[in-house]
Amino acid sequence: MAEPVREELSALAAIFCGPHEWEVLSRSETDGTVFRIHTKAEGFMDADIPLELVFHLPVNYPSCLPGISVNSEQLTRAQCVTVKEKLLEQAESLMSEPMIHELVLWIQQNLRHILNQPETGSGNEKCTFSTSTTMDDGLWITLLHLDHMRAKTKYVKTVEKWASDLRLTGRLMFMGKIILILLQGDRNNLKVPKS
Repeated sequence: MAEPVREELSALAAIFCGPHEWEVLSRSETDGTVFRIHTKAEGFMDADIPLELVFHLPVNYPSCLPGISVNSEQLTRAQCVTVKEKLLEQAESLMSEPMIHELVLWIQQNLRHILNQPETGSGNEKCTFSTSTTMDDGLWITLLHLDHMRAKTKYVKTVEKWASDLRLTGRLMFMGKIILILLQGDRNNLKVPKS
């Protein structure tokens, strides 16, 4: 591991020194270093959104981009993907220098703006639809009502696979005899049945 990378990791460990803020997941001379940072960024209505950022620094970092993974219980999968893409775009402008702390600061300051962009689906349906020029753009939600389910475990796995393949997020709800599937995602991935 190069000395600048060692220094950057040491500085990050000192900055993110709170409980569970920093964790090295793996360190290898051939694969590089993988670590996790738990932080918060300002989202909608000044509410803090917890973020789990996982960075993979390849052996030749910072000459190449780090691998980035973004997770949050308060964001949809599509929003996490968008945040990751924006972080990678920002990382391109910081090539050849230690950049992780800069990226974390950048997302803390810009998450609200990223989530307000129509293509990320802000989670606020009223806002998303009013800023959309046509009803075919943005985040859509659909609710499916199932009349019965024969093999619950197999059916749940099938629904999970379909949702994953179509890049949708959702919930499967069992309320007595009522079975509902709530799906959220890009309008192009949700098909409205014709009645």
